[in-house]
Amino acid sequence: MATHKLLLLPGDGIGPEVVGEGVKVLRSVEQRFGHTFDLEEHIVGGAAIDAYGIPLKDETLAAASSADAVLLGAVGGPKWDDPKAKVRP
Repeated sequence: MATHKLLLLPGDGIGPEVVGEGVKVLRSVEQRFGHTFDLEEHIVGGAAIDAYGIPLKDETLAAASSADAVLLGAVGGPKWDDPKAKVRP
């Protein structure tokens, strides 16, 4: 079987929990059906604003473009919800 490259973008809020459960499903699929998933993780949204000052880095966009699939959690939340903010998720 081929290896499939997946980009994980947990985001913030409930997103990391959702993506974490998705990874459990992917690992079960690997074991049951013999697939192989190469998982790479980047941060986006409010988590990226907190870390880098922007919601989406160029490197993250490039990783998404080169991946076979992207698993996106949730982005945004009360912390970043000010409509007057210069940067939003």
